[in-house]
Amino acid sequence: MPTAPYNDADDVRELLDSLGMGRVNLVGSSFGGRIAQQFAARWPDRVSALALLCPAADVREKTAAVIAFGQREEELIEAGDLDGAVALNVDTFVGPAASASTRDLVAEMQRLAFVVQLAAPEVEEVRADFDLKNISARTLVVPGLLDLDFFIGTASDLAAIIPDAQLVELDWAGHLPSLEDPDRFNPVLLDFLAATEAPASS
Repeated sequence: MPTAPYNDADDVRELLDSLGMGRVNLVGSSFGGRIAQQFAARWPDRVSALALLCPAADVREKTAAVIAFGQREEELIEAGDLDGAVALNVDTFVGPAASASTRDLVAEMQRLAFVVQLAAPEVEEVRADFDLKNISARTLVVPGLLDLDFFIGTASDLAAIIPDAQLVELDWAGHLPSLEDPDRFNPVLLDFLAATEAPASS
C-alpha cells in the first residue's frame, strides 16, 4: 500500500522502466483496466495492444445499482462485518459460470484486500490529465453482460471513444470472465494478442 501521494499509471511506467521494457501489450481487468487505459493514453508510443476487461473508467455517471453496492459495502465494513462485505463482492461480481473453487478464490482475494486496505493510512492519489482519444494501440474492450449495468455501459462508452476499439460482449460472463470460465475467455484474448503480433498483410 502507498505511504505517500501516488499515481497508478506512473507506477506502471516506473515498473516497466525498471525492467527495461519499452513497448508492451497491456491487459487490465476492472480497476486494472482503468489504470491500463490511462497509461495507454498518456504514453501511447509504449503500448502495442490494449485489452480492457469489464473496465472501470470516468466516462459516465454511476448507476443506481453501483451506488447501492458501494453504500452497502461501506455499511458492512463500518459495522466490522468483513464476512458480509466479502460475500457481497462475490455475489455481485462473480458470474454464474464460475466454479465453487473460483468463488472461494475471489473471496480469499477480496478478504485480503480489505485487511490490507483497512490497515493502511489514507494516502492521496495524484491525478493526471489524459485523453482517451490519444490511445493508438489496437484496443479490445470486453464487457460481461451479466455484470452491473455501470460496467456494461462503461465498456460501450470506451469502445466508442478509443479510436478503432473493438467491443466483444460476453453474454455468459459477470465482472471477472478470465476467472469465471478461462476456457471460453482465453481464446478471445489470445486471438486478439496474436493478431497484434502477426505481421501486417500486404
